[in-house]
Amino acid sequence: MDLRLISRVLFLRAAWRRRDHWDAARITAHQDHALQELRRAAYAGSEFYRRHHAGLHDAPLDQLPSVTKADLMDHFDEAVTTPDLRLADLEKHLRSLTQSGGDPGVPWQGRWWAAATAGTTGRRGTFIWNRKEWGIILASYARANDWAGISAGLTRPLKMALVSSRVPTHQSAVVGASLRSRLVPTLRLDVTAPMDETVAALNRFQPRVLVGYASALKPLAAEQRAGRLHISPQGVMSASEVLTPHTASELEGAWGSAPFDVYAATETAGIASPCMYRNRHVYEDLLIIEAVDQNGNPVPPGTTGVKLLVTVLFSRTLPLIRYEMSDTIRLGGRGCPCGRSFAVLEDIEGRIEDVLQLPGQAGHVNIHPILFHHVLDQTAASGWQVIQEASGLRVLMAGLAPGASIQGVSTAVTGALKEAGVVDTPVDVNVVEHIERTALGKAPFVRGLMRR
Repeated sequence: MDLRLISRVLFLRAAWRRRDHWDAARITAHQDHALQELRRAAYAGSEFYRRHHAGLHDAPLDQLPSVTKADLMDHFDEAVTTPDLRLADLEKHLRSLTQSGGDPGVPWQGRWWAAATAGTTGRRGTFIWNRKEWGIILASYARANDWAGISAGLTRPLKMALVSSRVPTHQSAVVGASLRSRLVPTLRLDVTAPMDETVAALNRFQPRVLVGYASALKPLAAEQRAGRLHISPQGVMSASEVLTPHTASELEGAWGSAPFDVYAATETAGIASPCMYRNRHVYEDLLIIEAVDQNGNPVPPGTTGVKLLVTVLFSRTLPLIRYEMSDTIRLGGRGCPCGRSFAVLEDIEGRIEDVLQLPGQAGHVNIHPILFHHVLDQTAASGWQVIQEASGLRVLMAGLAPGASIQGVSTAVTGALKEAGVVDTPVDVNVVEHIERTALGKAPFVRGLMRR
């Protein structure tokens, strides 16, 4: 337990509660000042950003060029503001951590916390934070509990069970290891572990908060309804994967209250989380998010963007200014019965990599994952996955719901694709014990052909 770090998180949580009462003008003023400080630090310490924003150091944010994960990784040693940091050294540390099964909560060289993305969108990314930044990241995750109305303190520890990746380079593992203390007793469970082991561990631990991927929570809900799992969490939080309405309904049926759908990413930490009214509010005091079209132009509130640009206001070691994420989101307005003025995140429609390109009568047809959700959410017992292969689509069903059949699923998927204009795409449906997961334990609903 790092007492300095835990104390910092507790201080930030208390200080940030006052921000819940900020109005829109106060939020904007804070963002303007924080952005100015971020850009000053980036231009002073990062050769990459000095060059990337050449001639635009005084330009408004929306006139700056965006930056991709590939940009940052290709120029990591120039992008960081600490001269002695090298990507090769950091990658060597992460490899060693994985091979040795080390504690990811212990800072590298006593100074740095690091995590890596899985690379499922085409490029692995490695990110690093100093002690001040890492304290903010931990507090941003803790904020989800505060906004959900789940209290914690010296007299009432927050017993949290985290069902996700145990890979020590994954941010959930680093966060879980960093927060583990008497104040936050944490049970970290491997999402790939046998179900009976997971159920037994949860029954012994009895968490107040259950956190996990949607694909991990859904089968646990089935175990609860079957009477094998016996827990009564005060809150269930889904993170890192799209939470569909059907899965949310199943979680609510198992535990008696709607789950909290938390939106976060390795690069940014917490982005938005729901209040007690289940409206997801953006952490606008910590970052600026822009939903934009294909050309990088902002889309109006209520319109789904093609991609997302994120500026992390507290990032200093590796600045993120208009960093591109492939999530497609829809921002709403302000105002909520909870009293917060932070903008509402109305919807997250997944990543553009999940949109399949399939043959049609006059070229390719783009198929959004929602087509498969409409067909498969009701027919899979514990989850499903669509994998695009050169020969067609392979549909994995983790068990079949009552009344469903392989032939029925195949007919329904083929019919929906035909209606959408797809031709010559065989559909192969298989019932499996569990769906395939990435190296970090995630189970994407739709996996397209590997992009080059």
